[in-house]
Amino acid sequence: MPLRLRIRIAAALAALAAGCAAPQTTQDTAALTDAARQAAAGLQQQLAGKLMAAMQAGGPASAIEVCKTIAPEAAGLKSRETGWRITRVSLKPRNPALGAPDAWEQRVLAGFDARAAGGEKPDGIEHSEIVSEPQGRYFRYMKALPVGPLCVNCHGSADKLQPAIKERLARDYPHDRATGYAPGQLRGAISVKRPL
Repeated sequence: MPLRLRIRIAAALAALAAGCAAPQTTQDTAALTDAARQAAAGLQQQLAGKLMAAMQAGGPASAIEVCKTIAPEAAGLKSRETGWRITRVSLKPRNPALGAPDAWEQRVLAGFDARAAGGEKPDGIEHSEIVSEPQGRYFRYMKALPVGPLCVNCHGSADKLQPAIKERLARDYPHDRATGYAPGQLRGAISVKRPL
């Protein structure tokens, strides 16, 4: 193959590789945000339905079982379906093994708290960005989870929780920090991490 042709091929391959590594466009980021928003909303709706059914069938103690087993299973299934990591995180996790935020999530959650304190409605708070980490580039998205009126049955002020709820939480979550909330406050967020 002539040298001139090899140089053109090498230049074309280099340009192609540079194009693949180029930052995402605003349109690409918007599409990624929309897909992540839909995944988070789907998980949130699924869990809300399960929690409501459990509350109607057996009261708040039944809802604890949904949060303990069904919620992590649903997030895991959604993660396997999409190839993304989808989870729930909080600065005050009930189960630190499953709900502790990483450094990026901590920063975003603190920003969510500041936005809510500034008057922004919690149910509309979200954040997305493309980040570079040691393992590669990722699209990251978080959607705030506000505390609803029924949530305070298990996440409200510790001195106002029913004795059976306190007992169940102590047994199932010995390191629980997820109490003391009032309706409308931010409980945490659904977090989506998608490799690019």
